[in-house]
Amino acid sequence: MTGGSSYVITLPKDWIESTHIKKNDPLGIMVQPDGTLLITKNTTGDQIQRIKNLEIESGTDPDFFLRILIGVYIAGYNAIHITTKDRMTGNIRMKLREFSNMVIGPEFIEETDSSVLIKDLLNPLEMPIQNSLKRMFVIVKGMYTDAIDAFIAHDSDLISDVIERDNDVDRLFWLIARQTNMIMHNVHLSKKMNVNASEMLPHFQVARIIERVGDHSVRIAKNAHKVHGEEIPQEIFEQIRAASMGALKTFEKSVESFFTHDLKKANKTIEYMKDLEDTFSKINTDLLALPAHLAVPVRNITDSIRRSGEYSADISENVINYEMMIEKKT
Repeated sequence: MTGGSSYVITLPKDWIESTHIKKNDPLGIMVQPDGTLLITKNTTGDQIQRIKNLEIESGTDPDFFLRILIGVYIAGYNAIHITTKDRMTGNIRMKLREFSNMVIGPEFIEETDSSVLIKDLLNPLEMPIQNSLKRMFVIVKGMYTDAIDAFIAHDSDLISDVIERDNDVDRLFWLIARQTNMIMHNVHLSKKMNVNASEMLPHFQVARIIERVGDHSVRIAKNAHKVHGEEIPQEIFEQIRAASMGALKTFEKSVESFFTHDLKKANKTIEYMKDLEDTFSKINTDLLALPAHLAVPVRNITDSIRRSGEYSADISENVINYEMMIEKKT
């Protein structure tokens, strides 16, 4: 304490030197949700610019390179600078274009024979997390419903459409994962987006589960294609439709409980999924009467329906855990 009402704190020398702070430089002090103080050199709240430099060696597998680009994007870097010692190969440039079409925000800024600079032009504040999550849910719900309809109606065009829509789900999931990492690195951004790290993680977890339900919708569509035009007993179709409606109801109610913070609805959703187990057991028993070339893909379809329902129950469990975390904070 100095004087009658002022307090001072001594900052570690190593931290001062590593952040290049000089005498009379302003520092920001921010109160965190748990009561701790964050001392930062960034007093303006501007987004921290993070650049990732990638030097690609000749012979690098193009698919591996694409996975690296996606990883860098999710990590939250604002720009990616790719260089090669020699002229950049056509395969690498093809994967760069594919990457640009797969994600939201990054665009080519500079390009030479041996280098490319990609910069993210998206303002994170323009894509609120909840909006992206709700859009993911709407897309996946449509994919799931159409995959079942395509299976029952033998609609090959609808099957292809379901598979193509999975790209939109991946783009939104990667965006949410990216925003999660950006908030972890920049507390100013979390304040501007009105969401802190502890709130962000449950949204990311739910997004991950929704993305998996989308994957199972694709799996249903692909297995529906394998039995396209084959004769399957109408009773099997009706059983699968009833089971899929039950799993869909679980999916809808679980996501609804997440956005409305409804603990009772979340708990009912978990209990409802237990009741569906008998339905799946009966279907799988009846499938034993089908020829092997039909029984296997149809069993895969029922398994994906069951897994979608189980993932939905996971969302409801996430709701309960999330609400208990909030209760402890207050």
